[in-house]
Amino acid sequence: MHDFFFADNAGWFTIPAVLGTIFFSIRLLIMVVGGHAGDLSLDVDHGGDLHHGDPGDAFKLLSAQSIAAFLMGFGWGGVGALRATDWSYPTATAVAVACGIGMVWLLGILLKLLFDLQSSGNISLDSTVGAEGDVYVSVPPRGEGRGQVRLVIGDRQRIFNAVSGGDAINSYTRVRVQHVNDDNTVTVAPT
Repeated sequence: MHDFFFADNAGWFTIPAVLGTIFFSIRLLIMVVGGHAGDLSLDVDHGGDLHHGDPGDAFKLLSAQSIAAFLMGFGWGGVGALRATDWSYPTATAVAVACGIGMVWLLGILLKLLFDLQSSGNISLDSTVGAEGDVYVSVPPRGEGRGQVRLVIGDRQRIFNAVSGGDAINSYTRVRVQHVNDDNTVTVAPT
Protein backbone atom coordinates (compact mmCIF):
# COMPACT_ATOMS: atom_id res chain seq x y z
CA MET A 1 0.00 0.00 0.00
CA HIS A 2 2.84 2.35 0.86
CA ASP A 3 4.50 1.69 -2.51
CA PHE A 4 1.24 2.34 -4.35
CA PHE A 5 0.82 5.80 -2.83
CA PHE A 6 4.42 6.95 -2.42
CA ALA A 7 6.80 5.09 -4.78
CA ASP A 8 7.88 6.55 -8.14
CA ASN A 9 6.93 10.16 -7.35
CA ALA A 10 3.33 9.19 -6.42
CA GLY A 11 3.78 11.07 -3.13
CA TRP A 12 3.57 14.33 -5.08
CA PHE A 13 -0.03 13.38 -5.83
CA THR A 14 -0.95 11.48 -2.67
CA ILE A 15 -0.16 14.24 -0.17
CA PRO A 16 -2.28 16.93 -1.90
CA ALA A 17 -5.04 14.34 -2.42
CA VAL A 18 -5.24 13.45 1.26
CA LEU A 19 -4.91 17.03 2.53
CA GLY A 20 -7.43 18.35 0.01
CA THR A 21 -9.91 15.58 0.77
CA ILE A 22 -9.70 16.10 4.53
CA PHE A 23 -10.04 19.88 4.31
CA PHE A 24 -12.79 19.70 1.67
CA SER A 25 -14.77 17.19 3.74
CA ILE A 26 -14.52 19.26 6.90
CA ARG A 27 -15.59 22.46 5.12
CA LEU A 28 -18.45 20.66 3.36
CA LEU A 29 -19.65 19.21 6.66
CA ILE A 30 -19.56 22.65 8.28
CA MET A 31 -21.50 24.17 5.35
CA VAL A 32 -24.15 21.41 5.47
CA VAL A 33 -24.60 21.72 9.23
CA GLY A 34 -24.96 25.48 8.82
CA GLY A 35 -21.95 26.56 10.78
CA HIS A 36 -19.50 29.27 9.90
CA ALA A 37 -15.96 28.06 9.27
CA GLY A 38 -14.50 31.50 9.49
CA ASP A 39 -13.31 33.80 6.75
CA LEU A 40 -10.88 31.51 4.95
CA SER A 41 -10.54 33.21 1.59
CA LEU A 42 -7.83 35.04 -0.26
CA ASP A 43 -8.52 38.66 -1.16
CA VAL A 44 -7.67 39.30 -4.79
CA ASP A 45 -8.41 42.58 -6.51
CA HIS A 46 -10.79 41.44 -9.22
CA GLY A 47 -13.58 43.93 -8.59
CA GLY A 48 -15.31 42.18 -5.69
CA ASP A 49 -14.86 40.78 -2.21
CA LEU A 50 -14.02 37.16 -1.57
CA HIS A 51 -15.74 36.59 1.76
CA HIS A 52 -17.99 33.71 2.73
CA GLY A 53 -20.70 35.83 4.39
CA ASP A 54 -23.70 34.23 2.71
CA PRO A 55 -24.34 30.98 0.84
CA GLY A 56 -24.12 32.70 -2.54
CA ASP A 57 -20.50 33.51 -1.82
CA ALA A 58 -19.60 29.93 -0.95
CA PHE A 59 -17.64 29.58 -4.20
CA LYS A 60 -15.08 32.06 -5.41
CA LEU A 61 -12.08 31.41 -7.61
CA LEU A 62 -9.56 31.49 -4.77
CA SER A 63 -11.66 30.38 -1.81
CA ALA A 64 -10.35 27.77 0.57
CA GLN A 65 -13.05 25.37 -0.63
CA SER A 66 -12.02 25.72 -4.29
CA ILE A 67 -8.33 25.29 -3.44
CA ALA A 68 -9.17 22.13 -1.48
CA ALA A 69 -11.24 20.86 -4.43
CA PHE A 70 -8.32 21.51 -6.79
CA LEU A 71 -5.86 19.69 -4.52
CA MET A 72 -8.28 16.78 -4.15
CA GLY A 73 -8.84 16.49 -7.93
CA PHE A 74 -5.17 17.04 -8.70
CA GLY A 75 -4.01 14.44 -6.20
CA TRP A 76 -6.47 11.64 -6.88
CA GLY A 77 -6.37 12.27 -10.64
CA GLY A 78 -2.57 12.13 -10.58
CA VAL A 79 -2.46 8.94 -8.50
CA GLY A 80 -4.98 7.33 -10.84
CA ALA A 81 -3.15 8.44 -13.97
CA LEU A 82 0.23 7.31 -12.63
CA ARG A 83 -0.88 3.94 -11.25
CA ALA A 84 -3.73 2.86 -13.55
CA THR A 85 -1.82 3.53 -16.76
CA ASP A 86 1.76 3.28 -17.89
CA TRP A 87 1.96 7.02 -18.51
CA SER A 88 5.06 8.99 -17.65
CA TYR A 89 5.18 11.36 -14.69
CA PRO A 90 4.79 14.54 -16.85
CA THR A 91 1.71 13.07 -18.58
CA ALA A 92 0.23 12.07 -15.22
CA THR A 93 0.90 15.61 -13.97
CA ALA A 94 -0.99 17.09 -16.94
CA VAL A 95 -3.91 14.75 -16.23
CA ALA A 96 -3.75 15.71 -12.55
CA VAL A 97 -3.94 19.43 -13.38
CA ALA A 98 -6.90 18.80 -15.69
CA CYS A 99 -8.65 16.79 -12.95
CA GLY A 100 -8.01 19.59 -10.44
CA ILE A 101 -9.47 22.22 -12.76
CA GLY A 102 -12.40 19.89 -13.43
CA MET A 103 -13.08 19.56 -9.69
CA VAL A 104 -13.08 23.35 -9.24
CA TRP A 105 -15.49 23.68 -12.18
CA LEU A 106 -17.74 20.92 -10.78
CA LEU A 107 -17.72 22.56 -7.34
CA GLY A 108 -18.78 25.86 -8.90
CA ILE A 109 -21.65 24.24 -10.82
CA LEU A 110 -22.89 22.27 -7.80
CA LEU A 111 -22.77 25.23 -5.44
CA LYS A 112 -24.60 27.39 -7.97
CA LEU A 113 -27.31 24.74 -8.26
CA LEU A 114 -27.51 24.58 -4.48
CA PHE A 115 -27.76 28.36 -4.25
CA ASP A 116 -30.54 28.40 -6.86
CA LEU A 117 -32.67 26.24 -4.55
CA GLN A 118 -33.15 29.20 -2.23
CA SER A 119 -36.34 31.17 -2.50
CA SER A 120 -37.81 34.14 -0.76
CA GLY A 121 -40.88 33.65 1.41
CA ASN A 122 -41.80 37.30 1.14
CA ILE A 123 -45.18 38.20 -0.26
CA SER A 124 -45.84 41.61 -1.72
CA LEU A 125 -48.73 43.41 -0.06
CA ASP A 126 -49.90 44.47 -3.51
CA SER A 127 -50.71 40.82 -4.28
CA THR A 128 -53.40 40.89 -1.57
CA VAL A 129 -55.66 43.38 -3.37
CA GLY A 130 -58.88 41.60 -4.32
CA ALA A 131 -58.09 38.55 -2.20
CA GLU A 132 -60.76 37.16 0.12
CA GLY A 133 -60.19 35.87 3.62
CA ASP A 134 -61.49 35.81 7.18
CA VAL A 135 -61.12 38.32 10.00
CA TYR A 136 -58.70 36.82 12.49
CA VAL A 137 -58.79 39.65 15.06
CA SER A 138 -61.78 42.00 15.02
CA VAL A 139 -61.20 45.07 12.87
CA PRO A 140 -62.36 48.29 14.63
CA PRO A 141 -64.26 51.05 12.78
CA ARG A 142 -62.36 53.37 10.44
CA GLY A 143 -59.66 55.36 12.25
CA GLU A 144 -59.97 53.50 15.61
CA GLY A 145 -57.19 50.95 15.29
CA ARG A 146 -56.19 47.76 13.54
CA GLY A 147 -57.30 44.19 13.39
CA GLN A 148 -55.94 41.20 11.51
CA VAL A 149 -57.15 39.19 8.55
CA ARG A 150 -56.17 35.71 7.40
CA LEU A 151 -55.63 35.45 3.64
CA VAL A 152 -54.41 32.71 1.32
CA ILE A 153 -51.89 34.18 -1.12
CA GLY A 154 -49.97 31.93 -3.49
CA ASP A 155 -51.17 28.74 -1.76
CA ARG A 156 -49.91 30.02 1.60
CA GLN A 157 -51.97 31.29 4.47
CA ARG A 158 -50.76 34.58 5.91
CA ILE A 159 -52.02 37.02 8.51
CA PHE A 160 -52.02 40.74 7.69
CA ASN A 161 -52.76 43.84 9.74
CA ALA A 162 -56.03 45.33 8.55
CA VAL A 163 -58.16 48.45 8.92
CA SER A 164 -61.80 48.89 8.07
CA GLY A 165 -63.10 51.18 5.37
CA GLY A 166 -66.26 51.77 7.42
CA ASP A 167 -67.88 49.98 10.38
CA ALA A 168 -66.27 47.45 12.72
CA ILE A 169 -65.89 43.93 11.37
CA ASN A 170 -66.22 40.99 13.77
CA SER A 171 -63.95 37.94 13.87
CA TYR A 172 -64.66 35.12 11.41
CA THR A 173 -66.41 37.51 8.99
CA ARG A 174 -65.54 36.94 5.33
CA VAL A 175 -63.80 40.03 3.88
CA ARG A 176 -62.18 41.23 0.67
CA VAL A 177 -59.06 43.42 0.50
CA GLN A 178 -59.90 46.80 -1.06
CA HIS A 179 -56.42 48.35 -1.19
CA VAL A 180 -52.99 48.53 0.47
CA ASN A 181 -52.16 51.46 2.77
CA ASP A 182 -48.86 53.30 3.23
CA ASP A 183 -48.49 51.94 6.80
CA ASN A 184 -48.35 48.31 5.51
CA THR A 185 -51.94 47.54 6.40
CA VAL A 186 -54.74 46.44 4.11
CA THR A 187 -58.17 48.03 3.98
CA VAL A 188 -60.90 45.38 4.04
CA ALA A 189 -64.66 45.31 3.62
CA PRO A 190 -67.15 42.48 4.27
CA THR A 191 -68.08 40.44 1.18
